[in-house]
Amino acid sequence: MAAKSLTVVVSQSPSKNPAKRHLEEELVAALMLDETVDVAVVPHLYNLDAGHSGTMFLQSMRGHLVVLSWMYPRAAHWLLDRAGIKGHQGETLLEDPDEDEDVEIPEPQGIGGVELPDRNVYCLDLGVDSDPQVFLEEISRIVGELTVETVETVELMDWISGSPEQGQLERYLDPLSVLTGESDVEPVKRRWYPVIDYERCTNCMECIDFCLFGVYGVDNFERILVEQQDNCKKGCPACSRVCPENAIVFPQHKEPAVAGALGDVGALKIDLSRLFGSTSGIDTAVAERDVELLRDGRDAVGADVGMPKRQADRDSTKRDDLDDLFDGLDAMNL
Repeated sequence: MAAKSLTVVVSQSPSKNPAKRHLEEELVAALMLDETVDVAVVPHLYNLDAGHSGTMFLQSMRGHLVVLSWMYPRAAHWLLDRAGIKGHQGETLLEDPDEDEDVEIPEPQGIGGVELPDRNVYCLDLGVDSDPQVFLEEISRIVGELTVETVETVELMDWISGSPEQGQLERYLDPLSVLTGESDVEPVKRRWYPVIDYERCTNCMECIDFCLFGVYGVDNFERILVEQQDNCKKGCPACSRVCPENAIVFPQHKEPAVAGALGDVGALKIDLSRLFGSTSGIDTAVAERDVELLRDGRDAVGADVGMPKRQADRDSTKRDDLDDLFDGLDAMNL
C-alpha cells in the first residue's frame, strides 16, 4: 500500500446533520482527486475505543497527518495522542471566527507528550467554516510547507498480528463508501470522558483526588492518565473545573473552554447554580459531582472529600452559598 507525503483523515460527525455530512462529502470528493495526499474517513474520533479497527487504522499511518474533525484542535490532538496516534502539533492558520481575539494563550507549562515520532499532526476544526475550499486551501498550504520525503510504509500485517485482517483496515481508504454507509465499518456508540492536555497538565493529581468514580489512574511514567474512561458520568465535566491549569477537556461539552477552546474554564451557570447560588467553578464542580454520586445511590460528600489543594485554607466554620447548595440538594431527596 503506497503512501504519499501526507495523509488526510476526515472524522465523521456523530450526528446526521445534513450540512455537516455535505461538508464531509465535498471535502472527500475533492481530496480524492488530489494527487498529493491520501484520504481516509473514520468514525468520530471521540467515540472510537482502543480495539476499534478505525483506531488501528490511524495507528498504522506513518508520515505527516492532517485530521479534520468536529472538535477544537487542542481536543483532537490530545485525543489522538491518548490513542497512540502521536506527533508534534502542526501549526494551522485556520481561525475560529467565534474565538475571542483577546484570549491570552498560556505558554506551555505542562509535562508534555512522550515518545513523539518525527512527524507533524495537524488538527483542523470542521466547525470553523462551512466552505470546503477553506479547508482545501489550508491542506494545500500544509503540503507546500512540508519537506517532501519518501515515507516507507509499514506493512499492516507486520504489526497487526493477524487481527483484524488487512482488508478490515484498507476499507478506510475507500472513503466514499464509508461516508455513504456502504462500508462494513464497525459501529460506534457515543461516549463521554475527559481528555488530558499534557502541554498544560503539571501532574498535580488534583483531578484523581477529586473524581470519585475511578476514571483516573497513573501510567508507568507516574503521569496522570484517563484509565477507565467509561466510568465517567455522561455530561459531567466537574474535574475540568477543579484543574488549576485548565488541562482537562471534554470535547463534546457545550461550553467552548471545557470543550477545548483556548480560554480558561469558567463557572457554567447551569440550573443548579441558578437554584442555589453557586457561582464559582469549584462550587459548580462540587455540585455536579454530588448529583452524580446521588444518582449512583451514594452519599453526597460536598467539599469534604478530594478538594483542590488551593481550597485547603477555606474556613469550614463559615457558612456560605456552598452550604446552602448542599442543603438544597438534601431537600431535593434525590
